Amino acid sequence: MAQLSQDLQQKLSELEKELQEGDITEKGFQKRRTQLLSQFGPPTTSFGGLRIHTVDDDPPAVGGDHRGAALAALNAGSPDPDASWSPNTVTSPVDWRPMSSGPSGQIRSPHGVDAGADAAAGLLRPGGPLAAEYRPTLLQRDSLFLPPSANYPEPMASDPPTRSGTMVSGDYAFKPEYQGGYSQQPARYDARAGAMMDSQAYFSDFAGQQSYDQPVVEYGGGDQRYSVGDAFSPTVAMAPPMLTPNDLPPAELQYLAPLEPREVPFAIHDPHDENTAMSNFDNIAAVLRHRGKTTAKLPAYWVLDSKGKEIASITWDKLASRAEKVAQVIRDKSSLYRGDRVALIYRDTEIIDFAIALLGCFIAGVVAVPINDLQDYTKLNLILTSAQAHLALTTDNNLKAFQRDITTQKLHWPKGVEWWKTNEFGSYHPKKKDDVPPLSVPDLAYIEFSSAPTGDLRGVVLSHRTIMHQMACLGAIISALPSHGPGDTFNRALRDKNGRLIGGGASSEILLSYLDPRQGIGMIISVLLNVYSGHTTVWVENRAVNSPGLYAHLITKYKATLLVADYPGLKQAAFNYQQDPMATRNFKKGMDPNFQHVKLCLIDTLTVDSEFHEVLADRWLRPLRNPRAREVVAPMLCLPEHGGMVISVRDWLGGEERMGCPLKLEFDADTEPEDGKERDEEKDKEKAAPSSGFGSLLGGGTTTTKESDTDNDISEVLLDRESLKTNEVVVVAIGEEASKRAMTESGTVRVGAFGYPIPDATLAIVDPETGLLASPQTVGEIWVDSPSLSGGFWALPKHTEQIFHAKCFKFEPGQPTPTSVEPEFLRTGILGTIIEGKVFVLGLYEDRIRQKVEWVEHGREVAEHRYFFVQHIKVSILRNLSKQVFDCSAFDAFVNDEHLPIVVLESSAASTAPATSGAPPRQLDTALLDSISEKCMDLLLQEHHLRVYCVMITAPDSLPRVTKNGRLEVGNMLCKQEFDQGNLPCVHVKFGVEHAVLNLPVGVDPEGGIWSDIASNSRFDILGNVDKQYSGIDRREVVIDDRTSTPLNNFSSISDLIQWRVARQPEELALCSIDGKGKEGKGITWKKFDTKVAAVALYLRNKVKIRARDHVMLMYTHSEDFIFAVHACINLGAVVIPTAPMDERRLYEDVPAFLHLINDYGIKAVLVNNDVDHLLKQKSVSQHVKQTAQVLKINVPSVFNTSKPPKQNSGLRDLGITIDPAWVQPNYPVIIWAYKIKDTYATPQMLDHAMNTMPGKGFTMHELKNMMITAESRPRVDVFQKVRLHFAGTGLDRTAINTVYSHVLNPMIASRSYMCIEPTELWLDQRALRRGLVIPIDPESNTRGLLVQDSGMVPVSTQIAIVNPESCLLCSDGEFGEIWVDSEACVKGFYGSKDPFDAERFNGRTVDGDPNIRYVRTGDLGFLHTISRPIGPGGTQVEMQVLFVLGNIGETFEIHGLNHFPMDIEASVERCHRNIVPGGCAVFQAGGLVVVLVEVSRKPYLASIVPVIVNAILGQHQIVVDIVAFVNQGDFPRSRLGEKQRGKILAGWVTRKMRTVAQFAIRDTNAPTLEGAEGASSLRNMEHAPQILEQEELDHQMDKMSALPPRIASSTTSSSRHNTSSTTEHPAGYALPPFDPYEFQLPHQPQGPPQIRLPTVDGRQGQVPAEDEDWEHDAIRQMNLAGQR
Repeated sequence: MAQLSQDLQQKLSELEKELQEGDITEKGFQKRRTQLLSQFGPPTTSFGGLRIHTVDDDPPAVGGDHRGAALAALNAGSPDPDASWSPNTVTSPVDWRPMSSGPSGQIRSPHGVDAGADAAAGLLRPGGPLAAEYRPTLLQRDSLFLPPSANYPEPMASDPPTRSGTMVSGDYAFKPEYQGGYSQQPARYDARAGAMMDSQAYFSDFAGQQSYDQPVVEYGGGDQRYSVGDAFSPTVAMAPPMLTPNDLPPAELQYLAPLEPREVPFAIHDPHDENTAMSNFDNIAAVLRHRGKTTAKLPAYWVLDSKGKEIASITWDKLASRAEKVAQVIRDKSSLYRGDRVALIYRDTEIIDFAIALLGCFIAGVVAVPINDLQDYTKLNLILTSAQAHLALTTDNNLKAFQRDITTQKLHWPKGVEWWKTNEFGSYHPKKKDDVPPLSVPDLAYIEFSSAPTGDLRGVVLSHRTIMHQMACLGAIISALPSHGPGDTFNRALRDKNGRLIGGGASSEILLSYLDPRQGIGMIISVLLNVYSGHTTVWVENRAVNSPGLYAHLITKYKATLLVADYPGLKQAAFNYQQDPMATRNFKKGMDPNFQHVKLCLIDTLTVDSEFHEVLADRWLRPLRNPRAREVVAPMLCLPEHGGMVISVRDWLGGEERMGCPLKLEFDADTEPEDGKERDEEKDKEKAAPSSGFGSLLGGGTTTTKESDTDNDISEVLLDRESLKTNEVVVVAIGEEASKRAMTESGTVRVGAFGYPIPDATLAIVDPETGLLASPQTVGEIWVDSPSLSGGFWALPKHTEQIFHAKCFKFEPGQPTPTSVEPEFLRTGILGTIIEGKVFVLGLYEDRIRQKVEWVEHGREVAEHRYFFVQHIKVSILRNLSKQVFDCSAFDAFVNDEHLPIVVLESSAASTAPATSGAPPRQLDTALLDSISEKCMDLLLQEHHLRVYCVMITAPDSLPRVTKNGRLEVGNMLCKQEFDQGNLPCVHVKFGVEHAVLNLPVGVDPEGGIWSDIASNSRFDILGNVDKQYSGIDRREVVIDDRTSTPLNNFSSISDLIQWRVARQPEELALCSIDGKGKEGKGITWKKFDTKVAAVALYLRNKVKIRARDHVMLMYTHSEDFIFAVHACINLGAVVIPTAPMDERRLYEDVPAFLHLINDYGIKAVLVNNDVDHLLKQKSVSQHVKQTAQVLKINVPSVFNTSKPPKQNSGLRDLGITIDPAWVQPNYPVIIWAYKIKDTYATPQMLDHAMNTMPGKGFTMHELKNMMITAESRPRVDVFQKVRLHFAGTGLDRTAINTVYSHVLNPMIASRSYMCIEPTELWLDQRALRRGLVIPIDPESNTRGLLVQDSGMVPVSTQIAIVNPESCLLCSDGEFGEIWVDSEACVKGFYGSKDPFDAERFNGRTVDGDPNIRYVRTGDLGFLHTISRPIGPGGTQVEMQVLFVLGNIGETFEIHGLNHFPMDIEASVERCHRNIVPGGCAVFQAGGLVVVLVEVSRKPYLASIVPVIVNAILGQHQIVVDIVAFVNQGDFPRSRLGEKQRGKILAGWVTRKMRTVAQFAIRDTNAPTLEGAEGASSLRNMEHAPQILEQEELDHQMDKMSALPPRIASSTTSSSRHNTSSTTEHPAGYALPPFDPYEFQLPHQPQGPPQIRLPTVDGRQGQVPAEDEDWEHDAIRQMNLAGQR
């Protein structure tokens, strides 16, 4: 106590008095004591700058000394977290800096802050009141080379944060608005970059400043891989919700408490000088200066090439001198500030230059940013940009290569970065001996950028304090290594001429490594630990291990004591030795391999390969003379994503009894393994630690170390595989017995141990989904907390809080709310367990596949998940399919609320590479690929009980890989990302959906469908007694003319109405035409209109000899001539049949249709205008018509041009041309049009064309009140926004854009015209919609909704009812049904039809409605919905009933009693992959199979797109399709306006005329039942569709159908409702039957083989009759209503 301050002694005395009097508990006393010590700082004669624990410390209940003390220190000056603060008192935490230049007996705490700064630092801590986004601007910054001043007083004796404070400083998280040097002053960057001088030789080649924009690349990735969307998310440090008593966990539930940190029983000294404590050094820079002085001539590095030849070496004095030179140049030649970032760009062979640059940055006080991927320009630029590095250190060779690559690839230099060549800097020569600048380092040392398994690039920050903790831990582990044998009498203090201890010992450690020295554990050991401990590193290229005997020779030559390696390299070396031992033994004459010096073989790995350990130790190390072969093998569990530090490795430090966990596995008496019994019989020996006064790395006290026979320590276990699937750990055998029984006992997994957690680490096993501490003997995520770990990500505060400062929880008995467990942890993403205190790893969190299993227990359905580890799956595949499989990957895809396992294989069978040079590409053996897939599925089902969803096969080395230690490994998460995007280069895919997909929904009545009584009654039970769906009707008996108030009902025909207008308003404008250039033509008055019509009528009567009831074809372009000809024919009593002009590009369709119309309706004449007359006289057209007419034996009538009839000054009535009363009778036809003619207004396709060809400016549309857009089915939701935005500049009112529901049987069933409202949008629950229910949802809470727009209100004299199409009952509110219409504007019937079905269609009567109302059945599905909208100037809320149209009932199909709209499935498919052509998907049912036809723009690797399509349909629509087929772009039949024609697509499929590129069967079509089918095979390059039972008959019938005429609908002139002239658009052609492509299954169909059915508009269907006449009759009816799609 004499060394403590008086205030501290007084407060400690008061605290001890409280303890003695019982005012506080022992635990509270320890906590308060720790806080006091942290506030006042340690005594001046402390044990060292680092501290782990002392024997006096209580187990850290609040995060351990390194965290609790740090937070206490941060808050010491401001006990009230809400206390006010001033920006003037805030100093950047960058000023926590030690000031030392060498060993010192006094602690140099990194705090350079006063009391006010302490208060502010408390605000800046993670989770503090002052978030990172609201920090004040930090304007005070010191230069790199400024000495300490009044602004930076000597630091207070307090313990700074280790992990907690790393990322909270505004100086670390780069935000320009909060940093003085990076405030919003672009010139500052340029000034800094330009301040770097190029007068020296080594500045002559830098790239200079570039002024161009870099591509924007996302840094940090998206959401974390952990579950963060649940009600309770452990990663946001929030407690789980309170539970009800029923939800409370059982009282006997046990938790595995976090393992307490171990201590180190000795102090860490310099291996070269036992009198120098390493705790005297605050940072690696200080250690380097010490090394340069004390071990100047000892070698620091030897660098070898792939052949083992030395290519470089350096001693410690030279290393320190060159590092000082780099620091000097940075200080003198740049304007960088302390804490600025500097990029290090070196190759792995340039380890010496890299180490010099890294250490030079440490000395200079800047933050190093190592970059090890020089070839990836995008990644390089992203790191430079995100780290804001404006200086890059490299070598001359790298700079030249980089410049060459940029030139070759036509790239640009990274913006604002200057490049320095450190290999030309030389050495530092002070003016005076030992005159070196004082060290002024920031808290942050370097930023390591690494990729997560998901491919996201993130920077991890490492502070100097963290590095020193790491080095202390690793130094202690190495110094505690046992010696090879008994000691001798030689004086170990004697040294040779180079200063090396002759007696050996720690000082003579030789590290041999081939791991990448620029990142992760390779850099930590090869660079940082090398400097810290003064070892010598021999670095060799990793290719050296491939040469037989070379690696063993290097170990022998350099007498390596520590090997730093990985499994691939060691396996290669061991394999080479097994293949040819003499190649190793005789590698060099006179030098036999001798591994006796090897103390430890450190292996960087994620999972332990126990089988290989036996081979490595017994068949490589021991034969090559290592006496401790089994003990030497030491796998390291590192965190490459989080800085690369080791968290567990084999060590001999002892202290495991303090971890607070069972150190002996308890077995039942009958089942205890023999190995366990033997271990019980042996007694561990204990001995006192050296009485040095040190109890740990950093604190006092003594402890005991355990001497035990390492062979008896548990190093591996045998676990039950089935138990692992439920996250339970059942140990079958341990130790030697595990290795003996592993080969004989199936159903077990052999798992090796890493070791205890590193000293000073708190480790916990946590449930990654809930954040609760895991129970003993269960698998969970490894969470760890240690001052040796990083504090967070660079510039990613949210991710830092989630990953580096995660909170775990546990339930106290009887408490409904879980309590948090201290301290905050780093989530490693590694799954494992603790057995006897040692860490056992099973794999990454991402590398775990889960699958749901279901069963019935006691009459209740039970569903659970089973877990499978990818590593175990890969081992099984590669062991059993080694001849066919090169490598593999496995992952799961979350589709339709379940996890579906996917396996991707690399196989030479998938390669098309030529067998020999110059040979043609090999053809794929589909049968072999299918066999490999089946074997893989069967293997995983038998060994692991894993039901694989699909197996994909690629060529070798084609899967995405990640680089680890210079080698490429298949990246499972990268494969998953490429799989989701459909980018894997797969040539084969095989599905096993029957076994893997469980949760496919089934309707209430799977047989009857959604229209059956059972399904309807179930909906009634859900909806209750609600209103029925039918609209009111506003019948207008009298229609009044707006201008004259004349009743328009007085006129019996449209001609009489026109004659009245001619007499009443002869000089008023009747028509005005606008040409294609927007030029307005000459107006036509009513009088002139009458004379024009009269002239054409007179010409037709006299010249063409047209008489009443003659059928006349009108073929006109859009013009006034068409209008005159129509009215002329009406006044002559002729029957008008308007048709579209022929398309020269589609004559093969248009000419047969033209001739069929002529033949079927006895066309007397064809009337045309000038444009069409010119078209028909073209040689190609006229000859085509003539030749086709000869084949069909049809006489073509004469063609008459009515554009220029004889001039006429008299009107119709003057010439005696009037309407005969017989012509206005209901049964007299006037105009006949084919189905699918667009009646009026604009169509979405016309608007698309207009917007693509015409800019929306240069004219005004503010006067336009009603732009009517027709929709024959569901309105396109994108049309409104497109039109509004395109014509926004013209003043078009958004309420003038209106949708009209137009049907072939009624041109305007509903409209939004003059409603003065925008479209009403509804998001509907798709799952409910499939069951016939209409349930609006919130799109933000449910992302699977279907967006629909209304079609408007019901017009006057029209009534709509929503009716069940089978029962004819009115649908209730909340259901959809068929739209029935009652209106005077409805078509009365089909021309010439005597079919009773047609009569039924026009005579629809509801069972429970008004029996006097006769409806027309539209065959469309929809529903009525009541909305409330503000109308008028006052914004009065008005309720209105609007109609929503969902689609045609004939286009739907049912699966398992659920209704599906193909257009929605097609939209999902078209969105899922970029290679699918827009509008390039058709989905239909044929022969009982759901077929998906896809039009693709690129043909390679179509197998990769198949799972994307299947998953999109399964995930969004809950069905599994049967066949996916691909066609080339342009092979889909399309209309003139580019719409796909579903009827023709289906016809091409079933007649096998649609040429497919490739077809894939998702289900097994050959199985007797699809439900029980095995995995479906992949069908490659099949030209024809799968065989369907009736195809032969259908082919014969389809040929006959191609010659049939189209069905015609008729209308009469018996009412004034036809006073709207119409423009027409005809079907694209008639060559193929335009039947609808979708089956609509009626309930209770007779069972039997699948039948091809032709669906009707209202959903009725029939089997293909055997009699040709009946079949033709049925086909004609279909053509009548199912239009060209």
